[in-house]
Amino acid sequence: MSQQHSRQESLLPSAPAMGSATVAVFASPESWIESDALAQCHQVAALDGMMHVAAMPDLHPGKGAPIGAAMASTVLYPFLVGSDIGCGIAVFPIKLKRAVPTKVAARFPDLDRALDPERDADHPAWAVVQGDVPAGHLEGLGTVGRGNHFVELARIGTVFEPGHASRLGLAADDLVLIVHSGSRGLGERILRAHTAVHGAGPAPDPGAYLAMHDEAVRWGSLNRRLMAARVAHALGAEPTEPLVDQCHNLVEIRDGVYLHRKGAAPGDGRDVLIAGTRGTHSYLVAAHAGPDANHSVAHGAGRKMSRADALRRGRAKHTVEELRRTPVGSVVVCGDRQLLFEEAPTAYKRIEQVIADLVDHDLATPVATTVPLVTYKTPDLGSTSRRDHRDDRDHRRRQGRP
Repeated sequence: MSQQHSRQESLLPSAPAMGSATVAVFASPESWIESDALAQCHQVAALDGMMHVAAMPDLHPGKGAPIGAAMASTVLYPFLVGSDIGCGIAVFPIKLKRAVPTKVAARFPDLDRALDPERDADHPAWAVVQGDVPAGHLEGLGTVGRGNHFVELARIGTVFEPGHASRLGLAADDLVLIVHSGSRGLGERILRAHTAVHGAGPAPDPGAYLAMHDEAVRWGSLNRRLMAARVAHALGAEPTEPLVDQCHNLVEIRDGVYLHRKGAAPGDGRDVLIAGTRGTHSYLVAAHAGPDANHSVAHGAGRKMSRADALRRGRAKHTVEELRRTPVGSVVVCGDRQLLFEEAPTAYKRIEQVIADLVDHDLATPVATTVPLVTYKTPDLGSTSRRDHRDDRDHRRRQGRP
């Protein structure tokens, strides 16, 4: 059942079955899969009602449940979806006369500042809002959030399937906006309300949870559209409809069971943007995953370092200024220096290996790559440049460099 369809009580799964579920890992021996992540998969498999756990090649440990997994069960477990309900990635075509990364980066709007219906009533981005805002939730509307969320101006690189790309209206060197974000505080509020009473246990009233969940999924999709419109207007372009918009944190009812996805994108005949890092290509793929993979594909490169490790190792190896320019020549807009290190490309797995695993397991076919030009994380602050130069000077001293 698609996330776009209404819920029907007649489709709700039956009572839980006891016993351990099967676990399938769609990764090659060359892939970086942490033992802790595999252990979490088997812990999930032991839950009441769990039937099958499909682990993607971007699998890594999460808070209580693996990230990069699709989990089918006769019981609905909100914690398997997490707090960022509705998180996903959308791709929007955009036309610019010139796309010089440094100049474009300077024109990005402040996506930490929410659009206010009163203060920003005349902002043209509101045109993408049709009807009421889901759940009436205005807090954080039009903002990107922290963590691995981003908004990126990219160009289409290598096209592997010209016919498929053409049907999407894409060709090599075209520009696109990629928006990765979720439901912000709304999803967190929904999970907290559940865990405060039931902890990691199942939803006692699946229908009630799903009603709130679906609002958060719709909110996340609207938020991605709103951010894309804000950026387009700031860059002097016209907003467009997304070519791709797939949520990778959600639960849906499929074949009479609950299919939880946590960092796994729907792979049943859909186009999916699988994010690399701000310093590597991402891949637009045609997904065709079957039941063994719980009809799912990877959602990104997947972390290979914890945030603490990435911060510690990054500070020893890189300067702040080095991380603001990537190996592919793109610019990173990020006023949060800690986040800059935590989200460094080296903290993630090789996206090429993730894609190769999906291809080898016949889960997806690459259509095209996207190459980052500007990746926005947080706004640059007025005093950031001075602090960065000071930090870079201290880094050089530690390295014994002038």
